Amino acid sequence: MTDFTVIGGGIGGLVVARRLAMAGRAVTVLEASDHLGGTVARHTVAGLDLDAGAESFAIRGGTVAALAAEIGLGNQVVAPSSMGAWLHPVSGPAVPLPDAALLGIPGTPLAADVIAVVGGAAAFRAQLDSLIPALWARQSLTLGQLVRRRMGAAVLERLVAPVVHGVYSIHPDKLSIDRVAGLRHAYSQQGSLAAAVRSLRSAAPAGSAVEGIRGGVHRLVTELAADLETYGAAVEFDRRVTALEGLPGTVIVAAPGIVAPVAGRNVVVATLVVDAPELDAAPRGTGVLVAQGARGIRARALTHSTAKWEWLRERAEGKQVLRLSYDDEPENLAETARTDAAALLGTDLPPTAVLDFARVEWTRPAALTTPTDHIVVGETVGGSGIAGIVAHAERTAAALLAP
Repeated sequence: MTDFTVIGGGIGGLVVARRLAMAGRAVTVLEASDHLGGTVARHTVAGLDLDAGAESFAIRGGTVAALAAEIGLGNQVVAPSSMGAWLHPVSGPAVPLPDAALLGIPGTPLAADVIAVVGGAAAFRAQLDSLIPALWARQSLTLGQLVRRRMGAAVLERLVAPVVHGVYSIHPDKLSIDRVAGLRHAYSQQGSLAAAVRSLRSAAPAGSAVEGIRGGVHRLVTELAADLETYGAAVEFDRRVTALEGLPGTVIVAAPGIVAPVAGRNVVVATLVVDAPELDAAPRGTGVLVAQGARGIRARALTHSTAKWEWLRERAEGKQVLRLSYDDEPENLAETARTDAAALLGTDLPPTAVLDFARVEWTRPAALTTPTDHIVVGETVGGSGIAGIVAHAERTAAALLAP
């Protein structure tokens, strides 16, 4: 007899299924594909096992680190390099992203690294945020609306929009301020947007806002799957569910497109493994975010993975791993990725330098905004990051197990 049926073996489905199985419940996971993990996936490029999807997770709340410890990966959680990322603007040379910022929102608008990105006039306009009364704190606003009103359009478009687009694949005008943990509360308490950013940053643990897993975040899936087997949960592959009626036990939807249309967006990730010794110096830190409309660049972001993760640099043995993200896939992805990487990193990267290439496409589902009677976990309700998905799945399991 099945107590719970979990539809979808992505990270949210695996977490909720594991927690229920640990409590002695009979759990069955129905996965439409032939593998678990969803966008937390692995692929092999130039002999290196790499993350094909998510390669880090937010440290907020410590939820993912706690899960990693439970499944035997506690000593494998690692921080990325302390080198910052860069911004490739619409015009002009690449510049380092400001240090004291949150999603590009400057905590100190007149700082030199902010002026280098947006210019003196725009930085002065952003400084007026400290003089404007703390209006709109209770309104339903997007992040773009709030930044535009408080700091001006130039800071929004030149600094905040490229960062938000790199993280969420959308413009700040389409991102609710409530998707940014703690921002609304901090803004209402501090009285200005810059002060809210400083408050949130000071309250955060020292160091990077993200962490990874030595060997790749995909190792979470391997260990979660092993735990499902240990605790007696059943996993059925190639089981595409189109209707919820007739499924045994309490049904938990952990896959998009079942209780609401996917209505999402596609993201293509191009991975290049290259022989380019000059990149050992990490000329653009851990990577580059690209301002929308930047001339001659099709990618929206580049991650220099071997500069970002020390464990990968060691395993790559001199090779460089580059990941480029595209919203609109170019006709010749491999060639465009090579030329984009060369331009973004400011180095020569001839075709002979490319040792291997891989393409992965992910569909990012839209958030589930309409009420539903169904129990749902995963990206549609937990957000686009692993930390949010895991935290929501843990809360869901706890509620289902509550007496």
